[in-house]
Amino acid sequence: MQHLTEGLIVIKNLTHRYNAQQCALNDVNLTIGRGVFGLLGANGAGKSTLIRILCTMMSPTAGEVSICNYDLRQHRDQVRQLIGYLPQDFGAWPSQTVTEVIDTLAMLAGIKHKAERQRRIEWVLAAVGLDGVAGRKIKQLSGGMLRRVGVAQALVHDPKILIMDEPTVGLDPEERQRFRQLMTELAADRAIILSTHIVSDLGSACSDMALIHRGKLEFRGTPADLIAAAAGEVFELVCDAAGEVALTEQFEIVSRSRLGAADVLRGVVRQGNAPAGAVVAGDITLEEAYLAFAMKKERAVLQS
Repeated sequence: MQHLTEGLIVIKNLTHRYNAQQCALNDVNLTIGRGVFGLLGANGAGKSTLIRILCTMMSPTAGEVSICNYDLRQHRDQVRQLIGYLPQDFGAWPSQTVTEVIDTLAMLAGIKHKAERQRRIEWVLAAVGLDGVAGRKIKQLSGGMLRRVGVAQALVHDPKILIMDEPTVGLDPEERQRFRQLMTELAADRAIILSTHIVSDLGSACSDMALIHRGKLEFRGTPADLIAAAAGEVFELVCDAAGEVALTEQFEIVSRSRLGAADVLRGVVRQGNAPAGAVVAGDITLEEAYLAFAMKKERAVLQS
């Protein structure tokens, strides 16, 4: 996917405090263009706070946000027309059909004329692959289909920006793969922000990403950049059960496999260096790279 730098969203010095002790976002600067953008971080890192601010559900303590050249504080109504939002816990009326739900939400989005709503509904259901189940009731849908209904309602007013909070939670692997493919298709002419703690969602879908840790923007780049930053932090080691117990105190074991009577452990350094006898892994996954990066930041906090 081509990486475009045009700033549909421009965030400058964004800070949000819930109280004197709790700073959810600390001087965040970020520019987001067209394509699928991954917003990664552990639960409580500040992702949801940033999303609520972008969706005009809360105002920041300090800083500036521009959405398609509209200042978020001064032009909230215009910004809302430019954004489609899929919350983590999207729910719909179970006894209504897919078409009825999208029609109701299209009216709430400001599409008043019935003919225009019908045109938009037909378009959006085809776009998300639900045109074949338009008359099916919500309670009859699978988890993956329900998430597609959520995408449809976020897309029905044709926004320039789609924001999705933990969009693949609860989906099985096949549904998750279909969802990632859908995001890639929809991102051709808009910005899509995927906020998640599920690292695997980003590797195949995103060409650009950011990592928030303890309210700070700690990384901005491609998935390949994050993997490169973890060089030397992931190792493999053959050991017995007793050795494994000792290793877990200093290293994060991410996987294990059998080699004869011994285990082959794959781990990430928590502190210090890789254990004696370990081989530095060269084929680092994005999940391992994220874990290594987070542990580096935790070490820095403990040492400060």
